[in-house]
Parts: sequence; structure tokens; C-alpha cells
Amino acid sequence: MTRVLVIDDEAPIRLLCRVNLEAEKMEVLEASDGPTGLEKARNEDPDVILLDVMMPGLDGWQVAEELLENERTSSIPIVFLTARAEARDRARGLDLGGIDYVTKPFNPLELAPLVEDMLKRVELGERDELRGEKLAELRALMRDE
Repeated sequence: MTRVLVIDDEAPIRLLCRVNLEAEKMEVLEASDGPTGLEKARNEDPDVILLDVMMPGLDGWQVAEELLENERTSSIPIVFLTARAEARDRARGLDLGGIDYVTKPFNPLELAPLVEDMLKRVELGERDELRGEKLAELRALMRDE
């Protein structure tokens, strides 16, 4: 069973993720702030992390940096959840090592397929390819802005 850790300070967002991912037979772990998220990532071995960028205290960028620097958590794919739709912000998340991003408000029904597709590609060894595709999309967007 796929284990998804949702790190977001907004309870309604965590609930939305939980309901939609559990409907697709995924196990959902929740953390309402960065430090709790880091602890759960280290102790619960999630398959993927959905990480909010804008959180008080330790923000999503800092959480991602810590996850990627820690040997136990560095291989867990990170999908950023962000209300910041600017291409620059999305690129920052991918540059840090995130694999994908979802812009809030998002369609909750698209969450499980996105997670499943991403995990399949990571298992096939296409992690860097996937990040590269997303970065190329963003660079094209930034040129057009």
C-alpha cells in the first residue's frame, strides 16, 4: 500500500488529500507543521511526501532541504503543494530536488493519479527525467512571461 505523508498547516487541505488518497487505497499520514513532518518522514518511511510551501516557522523549502540532506529521507519523492503559482517558485522547488508540484487550489481527484504515475516513473528510474521535464516546462513558461 502506498504511504503518503501530507505536510500542510491547513487542516482542510490535509483532509482533502486524505479523503481522495484513501479512496484510492493509499495510506495517508499527516503533519501540520514542518518539524512534525520531518519527524514523520524519518520514522514512518512514506513512499511520497506532499509538502506545502507556505507554512509558519519551518517553511516547505526548508523542510525539503532537510529531507534531501538526510540519508534516511533523501530518496523520498517530494511533490510541492503551493498557492504560489509563479514559475520561479515552482522552479525553486524542482531545483531543490522536488519531483513535481501542485498549485492550490487543486483538483483533489487528480492527486491520486499524479502520485501513482510519479511513483511508477521513480521506480522505473525516471526520477531525474521527470524533474527535467517539469523544469523544461517551467523554463518555457518563464520565457513566455
